[in-house]
Amino acid sequence: MLGEATIIDISDFERVDMRVGRVLLAEPFPEARKPAYKLRIDFGPLGIRRCSAQLTVHYRPEDLRGKLVIAVLNFPARQIGPVRSEVLVLGVPDPDGAVVLLAPTVDVPLGGRVF
Repeated sequence: MLGEATIIDISDFERVDMRVGRVLLAEPFPEARKPAYKLRIDFGPLGIRRCSAQLTVHYRPEDLRGKLVIAVLNFPARQIGPVRSEVLVLGVPDPDGAVVLLAPTVDVPLGGRVF
């Protein structure tokens, strides 16, 4: 049950710019403190963005290439070792805490906004 402190207004939700992108490149990120991949994601008219994502438990780089993902585009970029992470790819934890990606189940236009 949600407490009053966790209730937000729809305008708060609308400020988070969540978009659909397609993974163009996924490669190991051995310099990361926790196992991760370096990703390049195409957001269509919004361009290609880079990020680091801890997806190594359930995904191999070749599985990620071409996959649609949901990411937040309007958080500040973060420097993670040698990688400038420009977006936050969204996922949920499995029972052991490993990330499972949130993704559309059918093909949709790149850059489409989540609402």
